[in-house]
Amino acid sequence: MQKSAYAAVSAITALWLVMSVPAAHASCGSANCFLVTGTQDGIANPGQLIMDLSYRFIPMSRAQQGSERVPEALTPGIDFGKGEIEPNHHREMRTNNELMQLDASYGITPKFAVTLAMPLMNNRLHEHFIIEEHAGVKEEHFSSQTFSGLGDLRLIGKYALHTSVRHLLVAGLGIKAPTGEYKLLNNSGSINEPTVMPGTGSWDGLVSAYYGYQIKPHRMDAFVSTSYQLTTKNDLDYRFGNTLLVNSGVNYLFNIAEKELTASLQINLRQAPRDEFKEYNVPSTGGTWVYLTPGIKAQASNSTALYAHVQLPIYQYVNETNLVPRYGLIMGVSHTF
Repeated sequence: MQKSAYAAVSAITALWLVMSVPAAHASCGSANCFLVTGTQDGIANPGQLIMDLSYRFIPMSRAQQGSERVPEALTPGIDFGKGEIEPNHHREMRTNNELMQLDASYGITPKFAVTLAMPLMNNRLHEHFIIEEHAGVKEEHFSSQTFSGLGDLRLIGKYALHTSVRHLLVAGLGIKAPTGEYKLLNNSGSINEPTVMPGTGSWDGLVSAYYGYQIKPHRMDAFVSTSYQLTTKNDLDYRFGNTLLVNSGVNYLFNIAEKELTASLQINLRQAPRDEFKEYNVPSTGGTWVYLTPGIKAQASNSTALYAHVQLPIYQYVNETNLVPRYGLIMGVSHTF
């Protein structure tokens, strides 16, 4: 495999690492509400354009307290009209998350490239029971809603600090713009939970680093990737927690019937503190998630690749109680122009 092809493979792999780690960030336990996506950590050649279209599905229906399974997850609500956090506002049932995203990475110089991440579809089916108390009697009302829309755009610049036959070290710096809808209304006409929104409503900063090492040049490589998202408050006075990602894994290239296949195995870690509303910590937000992720990529042609990965949780810790993902599935296609 030529050096330019390896750079493209490294970029696609790194992109997937950042894209596919789910997390439950606020009371509704959405996995797609706060994605650090679009960071292709490899460097495209000057004038080279890498387009990546991916689809993700993440079902969440498992209630958890800390790191333990529990029968139910009672989570708070946010009353933006009154400016209040409402404890035990609803009982979570499930959230199905779907995301389709287009990422474009363009090489400007041999060491500098830019990536634009565009969430084209951010669908979320969310179901819970709203808990109300009237005259000392508690009542529960079932609510099922689907939210959809474009997500927040991300623009990332990447610079290769070191490149050689065996080593690739890339640093990234970027920004997330509040282009996604974040004030959708629920069935009662109020602004819904922040985590079911396609966007966050805030400008955020992104920093990342990627190191790849060729164990067997053009055959087997290992990598470590990390990124950090520094968040700000939106105009609703809500701030999602800063998010740290750390990923590590190996890729192995082999041939079957004259077709190139790349098998991969990664460990993905994500950590985030609680969200904040009017400077107060929001219960049932933030935590730590660790996943084991096998995957396969098929080189359909010299310029086109197909890939699929399954993300399996091996450790999940949530503050207070919340829903956690059962698994994550990502499929995609990339093409180099």
